[in-house]
Amino acid sequence: MPQQSPLDVPEGDPFGPHNLPYGVFSTGGDARRRIGVRIGGHVLDAGAAAEALGSPYAGLLGHPSLNPLLAAGRTAWRDVRRALTAWVTDPGHREAVEPHLLPLDAVTLHLPYEVADYVDFYASEHHATNVGRMFRPDGEPLTPNWKHLPIGYHGRSGTIVVSGTDVVRPSGQRKAPSDPAPVFGPSVKLDIEAEVGFLVGTPSEPGSPVALGDFEDHVFGLFLLNDWSARDIQAWEYVPLGPFLGKSFATSVSAWVTPLEALDAARTAPPARDFPLLPYLDDADADRPGGFDLHITVSVNGQEVAHPPFATMYWTAAQQLAHMTVNGASLRTGDVYGSGTVSGPEVAQRGSLLELTWNGRDAIELAEGKRTFLEDGDTVTLTAWAPGPAGTRVGLGEVTGRITPSR
Repeated sequence: MPQQSPLDVPEGDPFGPHNLPYGVFSTGGDARRRIGVRIGGHVLDAGAAAEALGSPYAGLLGHPSLNPLLAAGRTAWRDVRRALTAWVTDPGHREAVEPHLLPLDAVTLHLPYEVADYVDFYASEHHATNVGRMFRPDGEPLTPNWKHLPIGYHGRSGTIVVSGTDVVRPSGQRKAPSDPAPVFGPSVKLDIEAEVGFLVGTPSEPGSPVALGDFEDHVFGLFLLNDWSARDIQAWEYVPLGPFLGKSFATSVSAWVTPLEALDAARTAPPARDFPLLPYLDDADADRPGGFDLHITVSVNGQEVAHPPFATMYWTAAQQLAHMTVNGASLRTGDVYGSGTVSGPEVAQRGSLLELTWNGRDAIELAEGKRTFLEDGDTVTLTAWAPGPAGTRVGLGEVTGRITPSR
């Protein structure tokens, strides 16, 4: 019996030819970083395959980073994806392509793009309401501006790390309400935020806002993102200017970026709006829905603890991009922006330990014992899938990180 080709991906594999996410890899025998495309349990060396096939896209795919491809724009993204799809599905290309397939467990994955700027949003009504009820029990859960604009803040691009990178427990000032003065030390309320990140390809000119309808001309794809959070440091520092050291120590991202085009079947309408939106955010007449039906799973030490649904997010990625640039702020190739914590209406759909344990009041049970916040040695993994064409599933690459002691 002839040996099965790695291109014969089993039916139902979430990383079949309908997906084809991009990453950057190296091997033990070759430290060069190369663009890879995942197909089933293998990685296609895209640049080498393009060279073997005499493709005009060999130049774009022959870099150690996705940035040149990102900067090439939407037409190039579409054409390269069509070529890649043909390479892995057309039997006539197999002889040229198969030598450039490597088992996933034989490669090392790297941060696949050079990060320019980083912005994090606060777009889940359920998350924002939970946080408001915890910290403003006698007031309105949502601030007056929340349903009129996507709230966000600028993060630290230099501490975005690829999945698998250890996260050192941060230290900083913290002060409980009953403490007479702040103390300095390692965070004792280390948390996660299950998010979805969006990667900007095409830049924009300073002073030129990006309209809602231009989202797909600028955003290349999406990926899972964990915005680690030191809740005790954050609680003491954030008034009046917002997150700083409690957020800037690490943000973990998946090694795989799923092109927006792979998620056409996952498009869904966002929740109904409670207030009329200003014209630059009003998506009532959009050509197609702005939400994405992504099903996220949060696991701690291999045990599933939550299943946040991205379809419930009040603000869409297109609205976030429009708001981020409406003042004339420019986009750069490699900009990353996060959705904010994804949480649903049910307890088991909350995307942070802050919510799952109600700020430490209700511990969750793990095989290793109870947890309110993360302990040293804990490993957190986010996975997700989305509906694909013809009943398939599109897998999003996981993002994982292990907590190590403060230094």
